[in-house]
Amino acid sequence: MSLSETVSEIDRLSEEQRECIELCTRAAEVCEWCADECLGSEDMEECARLCRDVADIASLHARFMARDSQFSSHLAEACADACEACAEECEQHDHDHCRACAEILPECAESCRNMT
Repeated sequence: MSLSETVSEIDRLSEEQRECIELCTRAAEVCEWCADECLGSEDMEECARLCRDVADIASLHARFMARDSQFSSHLAEACADACEACAEECEQHDHDHCRACAEILPECAESCRNMT
């Protein structure tokens, strides 16, 4: 069972929290793909680094929200900042993987900001 499927069964989460967990999970998956595609290309190093940061922090934030951690709001702010920086970088590139990131990351950032 995926985290998203598990989250749908946790009745103490608000709809806003569920949506944020889903967006964080999607952002982490897309950023892992983008970072992997960017590896080995010198002009894509910053993109890969930012994508890896987002993938790590977004997945961590999703897990903290799922368990209602008292530190979740701190991670929400960091996740939003990372998503915004990564989206800005990805918008500069014309690769499918970068376009996918640039599409989902602003939504994730906004959702995370609502969690702070």
